[in-house]
Amino acid sequence: MNAQPGRARAVLVGLALALTVFQTGCATLRPAPTRETLTQKQWGIEVTSLRLSANGHMLDFRYRVLDPAKAAALGDRRNKACLIDQATGIMMNVPNTPKIGPLRQTATQMEAGKVYFMLFANSGRLVKAGSRVTVAIGDFRAENLTVE
Repeated sequence: MNAQPGRARAVLVGLALALTVFQTGCATLRPAPTRETLTQKQWGIEVTSLRLSANGHMLDFRYRVLDPAKAAALGDRRNKACLIDQATGIMMNVPNTPKIGPLRQTATQMEAGKVYFMLFANSGRLVKAGSRVTVAIGDFRAENLTVE
């Protein structure tokens, strides 16, 4: 018998919730687009990670291409890339080494499903795990990314 009052209460709560949704029309509302869905729709990419690397001296930014046409600007070597620490405003660039060149993947034709990377110099190890940053590549902006 103890199970019946608990079950009846759960049914009443469910009905009250359904009635509230029906009366307010909340069931037809769509959630506001998140940063990820905006990045996916506008730029055709999904940010997969932003991590400290090389004992904290580098920041490793990785993204998966969903739409190669939209993501083409990120793979264009003419578009300069930088990472901005939101707390201090310090800008970090992609190192350009004499033998290897820029430490980022570029492509004239991006491939759907492929994960691309960029390494940013973290001089003085100013950016730490948990820092909030913005990645900028040409007109592309990914704001409020958290460093892992």
